[in-house]
Amino acid sequence: MRQDQSNSPDVSARAPRDSLGDCRSPNDTQSFERTASGYDCPILLTENLVLRAPHAEDIDAIAILADNPAIATMVSRIPHPYTRADAETFVRTAAKRGNGNCVYAITETETGKLTGCCSLDTTADGQALELGYWVGEPFWGRGIATEAVHALVDMAFRTREIEHIDARCRVINPASRRVLQKSGFQFQGTGMINVLAINASAAVEWFRLDRRTWVSLISWSNENRPKKR
Repeated sequence: MRQDQSNSPDVSARAPRDSLGDCRSPNDTQSFERTASGYDCPILLTENLVLRAPHAEDIDAIAILADNPAIATMVSRIPHPYTRADAETFVRTAAKRGNGNCVYAITETETGKLTGCCSLDTTADGQALELGYWVGEPFWGRGIATEAVHALVDMAFRTREIEHIDARCRVINPASRRVLQKSGFQFQGTGMINVLAINASAAVEWFRLDRRTWVSLISWSNENRPKKR
């Protein structure tokens, strides 16, 4: 489980997410940036979503959706209030891979409307990834987070030599917990993290999905898919 984030001045520019914290030390920064920039972050298409890099055109939507205590208090790195300047910095930093090795805007396939953000972040040892996500309150209850998580997980295991993906959520966030459980993540333990919006520590649950479990889930899904006639 990664340790609490640092209280650096640019913390609001990092990827807002439900998996919380940042264990990279200053000595790890150059190594992390080389690793992150070496990964492709392809556009991901699902039945209802397009996951792509955040654009300048997303700034207003990100600022509106993220400026919500129901969002900010559930993740570690979103300040509250969240301003347009915060959103501008987030988009600019994401383009430089400065806030995670793959940061995505979650958008609707039909309308192109932004519904939230998600990310994959390399752990300090470079052997695993951490998953993060948030969905704006107007879009809750539609399965968007689960669909986005499945897309990120499949891409990560298919394209990278990793053995597991970690994620975490606050203990008072049952919706995020259900997303992880429905995606095959298994409970590992609990801990404490810093939450920027409340300027205090909060209890979180830590989950992990290993490659073997993912392969089993993919196989089961393929076996039980209705056959075309």
